Amino acid sequence: MQLKKVKNQKNTLFTDRVSIRQYDKSVKISREEMTNILQDAMTAPSSFNLQPWRFFIFDTNEGKELIKPFMMFNQMQWETSSALIAIYGDMDNYSSADKVLSANVEFNLITQEYKDKMLEMMTSYGASYTEDRLKNSIFLDCGFIIMQLMLSAKNYGYDTNPIGGFMRKELTETLKLDPQRYIPILLLSIGKASEQAKESVRFSVEDITQWR
Repeated sequence: MQLKKVKNQKNTLFTDRVSIRQYDKSVKISREEMTNILQDAMTAPSSFNLQPWRFFIFDTNEGKELIKPFMMFNQMQWETSSALIAIYGDMDNYSSADKVLSANVEFNLITQEYKDKMLEMMTSYGASYTEDRLKNSIFLDCGFIIMQLMLSAKNYGYDTNPIGGFMRKELTETLKLDPQRYIPILLLSIGKASEQAKESVRFSVEDITQWR
């Protein structure tokens, strides 16, 4: 084991990113800046570039009161954060295939002929997925965006804390979302830290890696 650190000093963003539980309540992230944070994070990869993540942002007093009953713990994050972000996965993300591919054609990234072939292939591939396989793919893709979202926020001067302890079914019902389509993945608090993060440890590469 070792203290969390990086070998390459160009990677210090990885150590600067810490989980914060108490934020400066006087700091409010504007919706314009929040949009930029999200847009930067959305450079994340996803299966077929279908980008199955969906965001619900609670940044008003009414919004935060709405989500409060469904947070099992983490009341400090709820009380002090600038916003809470609920990340959902869209089980119907394959319906975006034509839109995504058409945008590629518009930007001259692919030809119309290639787009038609890809759309046929993606439609067929998506139809062959079992529910469990599709869910696994969505969880993986949402993991990419969540990590990038935390790093993006840090580059804008804000801190985050991923929150897995919340009432998923009840929140989904309150948001009037179709539970067969939208999968609750994670809550993320975001704001300006008002506390110093504690040091933490990580396994060394030697502890968890096998070379073959």
